[in-house]
Amino acid sequence: MTRAARDLGISQPAVSKLVRKLEAHVGVKLLERNSRALRTTAEGLRLYESSQQALSALDSALEQIQGAAGAIGGVLRLHAPACLGERHLHRIVMAFQDLHPEVAVSLILDNQGGNLVDENVDLAVRMGRPAGQDLVTRKVGLVERILVASPDYLRRHGAPRSPADLGDHRLIVTDAALSDRKTLRLCTAEAPVEIPVRPSLTTNNARVLVDALRAGRGVGTTQVLLVADDLAAGRLTRVLPRYEIEATELYLAYPSSRFLRPAVRAFIDFAVPALRRIEGVT
Repeated sequence: MTRAARDLGISQPAVSKLVRKLEAHVGVKLLERNSRALRTTAEGLRLYESSQQALSALDSALEQIQGAAGAIGGVLRLHAPACLGERHLHRIVMAFQDLHPEVAVSLILDNQGGNLVDENVDLAVRMGRPAGQDLVTRKVGLVERILVASPDYLRRHGAPRSPADLGDHRLIVTDAALSDRKTLRLCTAEAPVEIPVRPSLTTNNARVLVDALRAGRGVGTTQVLLVADDLAAGRLTRVLPRYEIEATELYLAYPSSRFLRPAVRAFIDFAVPALRRIEGVT
């Protein structure tokens, strides 16, 4: 109730009053309240779910009228992995808003791929093909992943000459890079190679990964889009350049149950070529 009041710009008692009026109008209880919790009733949940498409259609109709008048506006709720959002996507959002200043963007960055409908998300950027939801997807490309290390680490420990040499090095990896948390799968033009490894650091946070690599803590697996600047500046060096980690597919996704509002469509058309221009996206 407090969050709804804040989002609507009214008081919490005013929200409670509106809910009571809605319950009186439909003749059923929509929310169950006690001193410790508040939750929807089965009837409230049905009303919420059936209302979403109607409200989305109304928003779409209003935005189409505005778009016909030359302006694209409204709120765009965008979800993306933190690593991509922090390094690249926020700049794409700002460039989009330069073209469409009437669009307010809510950019949600985390690595948990939640339910877009439940979280009221218009559009999501996903690493890997989205599954388990009724979504419309558009493939953007492949995100390249490679092995890198700092020049300081390589001076102290030498560069691995073959995948088998990785067993003699400190390895820093993301959870996604390991197969069953025991082997590292490397790809070449000929055939993939699986190497048993014992990582010294495993993390699901891209910033931690890159900072550890810059600090000379080991050889690591990373997405090119995260370290392109470091490679160009010489802060990191690619190792075993004949080998890559299997690339990750990059998608845009939105709920199939929703009308594609003009602001969402405009952002998709803008973002796809912008994402493909990122170094490391092919």
